[in-house]
This record gives sequence, C-alpha cells and structure tokens, in this order.
Amino acid sequence: MRYLKQIIGLIVILGIFADCNKDENRNDPSHLKFLLTDTPGVFEEVNVDIVGIHIILNDSLMELETNSGIYNLLDFVNGNDTILVTEDVPNGYLSQVRLILGQNNTVKVNGEIFDVETPSAQESGLKLNVHEEFISNIAYTYVLDFDACRSIVETGNGKYILKPVIRVFSEAVTGAIEGIVIPIEATPVISAISAGDTTTTLTDNQTGEFMLRGLKEGTYQLEFNVNTPYSDTTLNDIEVLNGIVTVLDTLWIQQ
Repeated sequence: MRYLKQIIGLIVILGIFADCNKDENRNDPSHLKFLLTDTPGVFEEVNVDIVGIHIILNDSLMELETNSGIYNLLDFVNGNDTILVTEDVPNGYLSQVRLILGQNNTVKVNGEIFDVETPSAQESGLKLNVHEEFISNIAYTYVLDFDACRSIVETGNGKYILKPVIRVFSEAVTGAIEGIVIPIEATPVISAISAGDTTTTLTDNQTGEFMLRGLKEGTYQLEFNVNTPYSDTTLNDIEVLNGIVTVLDTLWIQQ
C-alpha cells in the first residue's frame, strides 16, 4: 500500500509539471514575417519609401522592427519578394496591419524620374485588415502585394500621386497560379475569377512569365485580355490548392 501511495504521488507531481509546461508553452511567442511583392506595371521603376510596419495585436498598437528603406516594387514581381519584418510577437488576436510610408517616393517613366506626391493621411499608416488568432510556437507569413500599376496615378504635367492599392494575404492559407504567355508582344492583362472575386496581373515584358498569388482555394477561370491583333483567351477549371503553386503549360496566344 505504501508503494502504491508513492506511485500515485509521483503521478500527481508529474501531472503538475506537465500542466506547468503546457502553461509555459501557451506563453511562448509566435513567429511573424512580412514579405513585400508586386504586380508588374507599365513603369520602368516605382520606388516606395517604406518607414515601418505596425500591427494591432490584442487591441494594442505594436511597432515591428522593419527593414525600412526605398524599394523599387518592380524588383519583386512574378513570385519574387523581399523580407520587411521577421520578429517574435506575443500570442493573441491580430486585427490590423499598418504600413507606414515616407515622402521619398518616385516613379521612372521614359528614363526620367518624377517625384510622387504622398497623401498626408498615410502618415498614420495604410490600414490593412487581418483577422487571425496567433498560437504559440507557430510561424505566420504574410505577403504585402503592392499593385504598382494601380497605385500610381498621373495627374498631368508630369505629376504623379501615390494611392496605394495593397492586398495582404497569408501564403499558408492561399495558393498561386504561374505560367508563361507567348508571344511576349501580346502583353495580356490576366484575370483569375472565382466566386465573384477577381485578381489581376500582367506578364513580365521580357520573359512573358506571370504569377497570381494569394488566391483562395477553389476553381478559377483565367481570362487573358491581349493587344490587337492577338485574340483574347480563356482557360477554365484551373484548380488552386492552399500552399500549392499551380503551374500551367506555356500558353500560345493566336492572332
């Protein structure tokens, strides 16, 4: 009986230690990463002054250690990206991401550099809503997809305004489609359409390559709207799976 009591006591002690370890694990941080990418545009350069990234975590504003600097968005197209943040953060509920931009934004057109006016409202950060619960010891990667083509607005007389169009998505819970369009001169606008949602991109003007990222899992219709004398083309029933890049055969556009 004495030995039985000792065994029961040992089990209780081990149980207490296990519970303590579980409690400690619950308090372990989550690993957070932000990447910057872009949809190809018609400009030669789109240089954006990134000052910082803030998040709203558990209803509190948190400033993240950011690789700040001036980035040419067109360096990060068709699957290329760069790391803006990699940091451990507390567990909890992430509700919003704020991208802080500076005033040193420029665009290059026909070999000439133009300053880009930045609206004063951006000083408090471009607000991107995210709703996700962070769990201990889990890594979360978000992509900031900065649409350079739609974000730069020409006002006339060589003046440009930055009106950022940005998507934020998690690569773990989205998929992608990539491929090549030939001939390059067709320069299609590519639209992925599913359940009323539309995501667009352009091909690389040197290689004809394209990538559509941040697509929800499902079946898509791809529309290729091309220049004359080429004919618009549609691909149906393109399947996208979370965490997977769907690679298409090279598409030859007919006249």
